[in-house]
Amino acid sequence: MLAGIITLLICQLAGELLARLLNLPIPGPVLGLVILLTILLIRGEVPAGIRTVAETLLRYLALLFVPAGVGLMVYGDLIRADWQIMAIVLVVSTALTMLATALTFRYLLRRAQRNDD
Repeated sequence: MLAGIITLLICQLAGELLARLLNLPIPGPVLGLVILLTILLIRGEVPAGIRTVAETLLRYLALLFVPAGVGLMVYGDLIRADWQIMAIVLVVSTALTMLATALTFRYLLRRAQRNDD
């Protein structure tokens, strides 16, 4: 399990370093996840240590929503003032995420079908 935590932290650190060194507009943890995904794709499987850590983190994922709820209460006035812009951003970003997910799924499905043939 310790190896899994260390792997996740190294990927996050590498992503953070890339984001800062290259002055990218992408958060370091997102780049870290891309690095981790690349490693897992090359490897072809998820090691037991990473799987255990990921399952443990997912079990407590709901706790990460507490700060967001507090933020809604603290910044309620600001949100009320700009709710229209925020609603548009949320709808557009959700649509783009769904589109990216669908295109990625379609690509991977076609790739898997080619590998089966």
